[in-house]
Amino acid sequence: MPLTTATSRAPDVLLANSPGAAGLGSTSSSAPGIGRSRGPVRRSVVGLSLVLLASLGFGTNPAAQAMTLEERGELDLSAYRVTDTDASYFDVEARMAELGGTDNSILLQERDKLENGPSCQQLLSLAPITTRLRIPGYYPSPKEWELASEPLFQFEDSVSMLAGSYVATGDDYYAECLVSFLDHWAQDDALTDFHYDPMEPQAWFATESMIFAAGMAYSLVRPDIDGKQEERQRIEAWLNDLAHKHVAIPGQPGNSCCNNHFYRRALYASIIGVVTEDDELFRFGVSAIYSALSDMTDEGAFPMEVARGRRATHYQNYALLYLITNMQVIDRQGYSIFDLEVNGHRIHDAVDFALTIFEDPTQLGDMAPHEQYTGFLKDNQYFAWMEIYQRRFDEPRISDFLAQVRPVYNRSAGGYATLYFMQPDAQDHLVMDDEKRETTAFKGLEDNSPSE
Repeated sequence: MPLTTATSRAPDVLLANSPGAAGLGSTSSSAPGIGRSRGPVRRSVVGLSLVLLASLGFGTNPAAQAMTLEERGELDLSAYRVTDTDASYFDVEARMAELGGTDNSILLQERDKLENGPSCQQLLSLAPITTRLRIPGYYPSPKEWELASEPLFQFEDSVSMLAGSYVATGDDYYAECLVSFLDHWAQDDALTDFHYDPMEPQAWFATESMIFAAGMAYSLVRPDIDGKQEERQRIEAWLNDLAHKHVAIPGQPGNSCCNNHFYRRALYASIIGVVTEDDELFRFGVSAIYSALSDMTDEGAFPMEVARGRRATHYQNYALLYLITNMQVIDRQGYSIFDLEVNGHRIHDAVDFALTIFEDPTQLGDMAPHEQYTGFLKDNQYFAWMEIYQRRFDEPRISDFLAQVRPVYNRSAGGYATLYFMQPDAQDHLVMDDEKRETTAFKGLEDNSPSE
C-alpha cells in the first residue's frame, strides 16, 4: 500500500492482501451514525496533535531510532477503514459454539467459573469516577499507586467479567448488565476529568487500560443487544469522546509519545474506532503497528523497551501484549496485519526475540544488562497476547510456556484470554507445579518444559 513520509527514512512496506483490496472499501453498522455526532472538526484533533508537536521539533529520539511524530503523522493509512462494527476481536458466535461442544477440562473449568457471574445490582451500585483523577507514580510509590488504582481495577474486572460471563453462558442477562453498567458511567461522563502533567502522567496512563477494557468488553456483546438504542448511543458517544480526549495528548518525546503507552492508546483507538465506526481512531490504532515495526532493530527488539535496563525483557513482552492484541482487532476488520513488513521487519521477529531473551538474556547483547528482572514471568496477565498469537501460529516455545501459566486472564487487555482463544486440543490439564513456576520465573525458560 502507498506510504509517504517527509524524511529520508521512509520505511519500505510490504503488506499481503492490501487494505485497498476489493471488498474492504465499504463500511457497515447496525446503528448508523453512532459515534459520528461530534463531527469532523473534533475528530481532527488526533492528526493535528501529531503534526503540531512535530512542527515544534518534538518527537525525535535518534538513540532509540523511533519513528517521529512527524513521520507517523504523514503515514498514508487512508486505505484502512472500519469494515464491520460488529466484528469484535474474535468471532464470539463461533467461539461460543466451540465452547458448547468441548470436553476440554481447562475450558470447561473456565466456563463453569463464569456461569455464576456477578450481580448486576451490585455492580450498578459502584459509583462512577467523576472527580478529577490523580494517581501517584508506580515506581516511586507502589503501595500508594496500588491503593489509588483499586477503583480502576474494579471497573476493569467488572466489565471483563460481565463480557466473559456472557461468552461462557450466552445469557443475555450479562450482556444487558454490561450495557447498563457502561451507560451508568456514560451518563455521568466518567473518566473524562483526569490530571495530566508531563511530570505526573500516571492518571493518564491509568485511564488507558480502563478505556480499552470498556471498549473490548462492549465489543463482545454489542452485536447481540436488542433494543437499548439510547443506552448504546450514549455509551458509544462517551467512549468515542473519551478516546479522542485521551489520544489528543501525544505524550513526551522519546518516551510516552512512542513507546508501550502509545501501543496502549492505539489498542483503545482501534477497538473504539471499530464499535463507533470512527476511521480516524482506527487509523491511529493501525499507526502504532507501522511505528513499532519501523522502530524495530534487526534482532527484533523494540529500542524504547529494551532501553529499560534490568526490565528490558519485561518491557519487550509488555509491548507485545498491546501490539498483538491490537493486531487481532485490526485483522478482524479484514486486514492481513500480521503479514505487514516494514523495513524487512515483521511482528514475528519481535515475538522471536522476546522468547529468545526469556531463555537467554545474554542475547540482549549490549542493549541491556544480562541480569534481568524475571518476576513478571510468574504473573500470567502479561501473556494474554500469547493465547492470541498461538491461536494463529504454532510456536512450540509459546506452547510450552502457556502450559505452565494457564488459565490466562488480563483484566483489561483481552479479558479471559484462555477461554476466548485456546485451541481445545492445545492442553488437557493445568500444570499445578508451583516449584516449576518459581524456577521458570527466576532462571528463565530453558529446561522447564511443562509436566505431563
